[in-house]
Amino acid sequence: MSPSEPFVKIDELATAVPDGTKLAIPADYAGVSMAATRALIRRRVRNLHLVGVPTSGLQAELLIGAGCVSTLESSALTLGEYGPAPRFTRAVRNGTIHLVDATCPAIHAALQASQKGIPFMPLRGILGSDLLTHHPAWMVMQNPFSNEDDPIVAIPAIQPDIALFHAPLADRDGNVWLGRKRELVNMAQASKTSFVTVSRITDRNLFDSEEMAAGVLPALYVGKICQFENGSWPLSFWEGAAADDAHLKLYVNAAKTDDGFAAYLDQYVFGESLPA
Repeated sequence: MSPSEPFVKIDELATAVPDGTKLAIPADYAGVSMAATRALIRRRVRNLHLVGVPTSGLQAELLIGAGCVSTLESSALTLGEYGPAPRFTRAVRNGTIHLVDATCPAIHAALQASQKGIPFMPLRGILGSDLLTHHPAWMVMQNPFSNEDDPIVAIPAIQPDIALFHAPLADRDGNVWLGRKRELVNMAQASKTSFVTVSRITDRNLFDSEEMAAGVLPALYVGKICQFENGSWPLSFWEGAAADDAHLKLYVNAAKTDDGFAAYLDQYVFGESLPA
């Protein structure tokens, strides 16, 4: 990979996400690429299989509302203190998306299995849960190393096509700094490739710094990088701006009706009415 190969504009990044992609997206606290989300809606991507790692919020809500999603596999979709997610709630009630319920440990375990190149990961904590009767693929099996009755749950590996997230920094060699966000490393290494928006790009190789090297995702796992400052807006970012509280309240009120949601997309997605 040449140093210039992964660097693209935001709409080029979105164009590289095919219809039907299994797309891993992080929880709101980990680094959500809302810039890429808006670009995906503008390009009218369809039939995405979203994997919320381990939950999702506004990102999945917008993609679902815009008709981009066929399947959501996650532990939850929540807008937190801002209330229920209107478009997600409507889609579930109308049966327009397929919902695959999971738990946070199960999502992480399934990605870890893919990360390690093994077919499944065992868990115990969901034994006795109703989720076992509803999940299409989880299997209760006997611990092969025990002579006593010792059930475990086999969680099949999840291998997303693309992991999509926002990070603070990349270098010209395609390495991305993730700091302590190890769930993003898990996502990236479990997926076939990663598309990343970053706040800044440095000319210095990130592995040259002893202080930063341990938090660097190597370019081997990165397919596309787009520099987009404040790329998580209106969500907060762990190394950047706080959540835009007024905008998130505006969204929830607008998205309660079809007309309100369409008007929101016209202004803030297709119109790119973003903060200065």
